[in-house]
Amino acid sequence: MRMSQGVEWAVHSLLNLAWLGDGEPVPVATLATGHDLPRAYLNKQLQLLVKAGLLKSVPGARGGFLLARPEESITLLDVFDAMEGDAPLFRCAEIRQCGSVGARTGGDFSTACAVNSAMGRAERAWRQALAEQTLAEVRASADAHAPSMGRTVRRAFGFD
Repeated sequence: MRMSQGVEWAVHSLLNLAWLGDGEPVPVATLATGHDLPRAYLNKQLQLLVKAGLLKSVPGARGGFLLARPEESITLLDVFDAMEGDAPLFRCAEIRQCGSVGARTGGDFSTACAVNSAMGRAERAWRQALAEQTLAEVRASADAHAPSMGRTVRRAFGFD
């Protein structure tokens, strides 16, 4: 499984908005410039976060984006699902029923496919791990690793 770059961009954008945290909207151009991201593409990603209720979009000359919820209530699963959707990652095609192997099984497929079951368990564990990590926790970890990051973000975006 691969995640799109949009997931990474979304998490970093949310973190940057959390560090800025003054309730003022930040223009997409400012957010894009902070990491040399293409403005139009980032804007599409941010609109997905708005649709998911993670960001607010403020129109107008002094508009931009700001967190719609406290960072403690935004999980990595919220971000992933906003960017990638919540459809199952594994889609069982029931190949156990196909070909010469399928023909020799006698046609009893009443039990769940073991491969599908294993993949489902793995995905549920992965989703649970994402659901247990909030943006606030990621920010705290980043702050512990790089204590000056919040100040750096504020300066880079012209907030200090």
